[in-house]
Amino acid sequence: MNRTRNDRTFSIILETENLETSDIKRLQQSIVSLAAQLPEQANEVVLIDSGNTPRQLLNQLQLSYPWLTIKSAPPETEYYESKMLGLEWTTGEIIVYYDSDCIYESDWLATLVSSFDNVNIQIVGGETTTDGVGLYGTAMALCYIFPQYSGRSDLFPVNQYFLNNVAFRRSVLEAIPIPTDLPLYRGNCVIHAQTLIAAGYTIWRQPNARSFHAPPNGFEHYFKRFLLIGHDLYWQKQLVGSPLAPLGKGGTREELMDDPTINRQRSNLAIGIDRITKMIQRDRRHAFYLPFCLPIVMVSVLLIAIGYQITCRYGTVK
Repeated sequence: MNRTRNDRTFSIILETENLETSDIKRLQQSIVSLAAQLPEQANEVVLIDSGNTPRQLLNQLQLSYPWLTIKSAPPETEYYESKMLGLEWTTGEIIVYYDSDCIYESDWLATLVSSFDNVNIQIVGGETTTDGVGLYGTAMALCYIFPQYSGRSDLFPVNQYFLNNVAFRRSVLEAIPIPTDLPLYRGNCVIHAQTLIAAGYTIWRQPNARSFHAPPNGFEHYFKRFLLIGHDLYWQKQLVGSPLAPLGKGGTREELMDDPTINRQRSNLAIGIDRITKMIQRDRRHAFYLPFCLPIVMVSVLLIAIGYQITCRYGTVK
């Protein structure tokens, strides 16, 4: 049984906390990518400002996009807190999460929301990959946290979602909210996903709802971000443990993402080969830059290892 389009209401939530380490122009590009997707059909499109956006730009966005509602978060509100705060300011049956440093394909919103025509689907995540080609861009495509596009076309169950490209039925988030009090920088989604699966929910991947995420912006952000990946790896291991929760009905281990922070059943070599293959399939220029970007990749892996060891000893790298 499918619901009709008129029975399905949705709200969109984005925040500016990411702009603390991203180019402010990325927010403008991100909203332009959303503007072409009929966002006015949403009950609300709420931008939660964490004080990282110039007031002049916010006023300009409000004038240019009247469907955009800007809310101010309390001081010191962090990423996951902003996302959950947005739930209180929206009314849609489906909650779509979106990030200010991502650019979305033209049919992203319709594809993600229409997945809920199936009343048995409660959680759907799209696919996010890292933007950029070149010495730095290719290195980040290879070793940053986001996998390459799967190349699939059908919905399939997975063990993880990214909060920059996911939608939930409101009832799911009300029953099992995203935790905001964990000792993680960006790993709360991992813990939330495991909790959802343990509670009997299936997380579905919609490979046709695609977005590009910006790589770390500048040396300072790059350095800190990869240390924090090591930090999060340590705490995810402590909080989740070794065994992965079982996949939803019909899933197989081969259908997991190629993210080594989650998939402990595949070797790093197999993950790397798979990612390189998909990188080159998406953009052949990666094949040229790949040999020259390996020093950046090795430094990135070293920073992750250092972040992990610092966290083992001190509990944090912040």
